Amino acid sequence: MLEFLKKYRLFFGVFFVLSAIILSLFYSALKPKKTLPIFNPADVNPELVDSTVQYKSKYHTIADFSFINQNGKIITQKDYEGKIYVADFFFTTCGSICPKMTTNLSDIQKAFANNPKVKLLSHTVFPETDSVPVLKAYAKKHQVDDNKWNLVTGDKKEIYTMARKSYLAVKLGKPSELYDMVHTENFVLVDTKRRVRGFYDGTNKEDMERLIEDITFLSNE
Repeated sequence: MLEFLKKYRLFFGVFFVLSAIILSLFYSALKPKKTLPIFNPADVNPELVDSTVQYKSKYHTIADFSFINQNGKIITQKDYEGKIYVADFFFTTCGSICPKMTTNLSDIQKAFANNPKVKLLSHTVFPETDSVPVLKAYAKKHQVDDNKWNLVTGDKKEIYTMARKSYLAVKLGKPSELYDMVHTENFVLVDTKRRVRGFYDGTNKEDMERLIEDITFLSNE
């Protein structure tokens, strides 16, 4: 038996190497590849979507926008052209979910500090109180990187329209005021083609881990 193994050791060596390669190839072929859905208004809870676009089942993209950031600079879709970004809605005096959301966005900022393809965009839902100086103070307090993260204010109607027609992420507010918005914990992931690719609970640690994985996936596409 020993003589037999010595005589054919080269054959067995090659056989085992080839078997390992073939098994590896089969595993790679059978292993499901990661994908991310592309969300359209028809795919989302109707409560989060403006009634005028709820029917839309394809080709949805984030609309053009123009807001003012914490430095008084006008921010438009051009500043996010070709970028992967996370959008959310907040207000600086929020004492419930906002602190947790801001902390988690800070972690996202740190995770992609050296990735120029990734940015953040936070919209205040109370622009009447969250002025540029207020946003600047909030940005300093939370160590916001001005090159990566914009906190924006602007016309309340326009912010409302973006929230419900573009980002598909905010429920209606009180009927007594047309453009009131119920604050949301949703983080929205947008790809380089301005398409919505995911929704995440901004207060949930597991969702933040999933968000980091999904941003990394889009960055490597």
